[in-house]
Amino acid sequence: MSAQPLLAPSASLPPALAACTAFLTVKDAAEYLGLSPHTLYVWRHRRQGPPSFRMGPRGRVMYRREALDAWIREQEQADSRSNTALSPLS
Repeated sequence: MSAQPLLAPSASLPPALAACTAFLTVKDAAEYLGLSPHTLYVWRHRRQGPPSFRMGPRGRVMYRREALDAWIREQEQADSRSNTALSPLS
């Protein structure tokens, strides 16, 4: 699997395919974010990083793709290089 983000669910995608991209495993979420799965596990333990939850009878850790995208936007806004309002030079 490549490091490129998965397709966004949309009306043009069949419902089964849209559901497949809505939830990501730790491995897939790590690949989506360009991180290691270990990093996501550490962040989860420390209650940091993107929001995750347990799904299914075995309690598999999952991430919503839309939550990952929102978390990325939050990180961009909190970084002074991406948000000129936070720049110490202005």
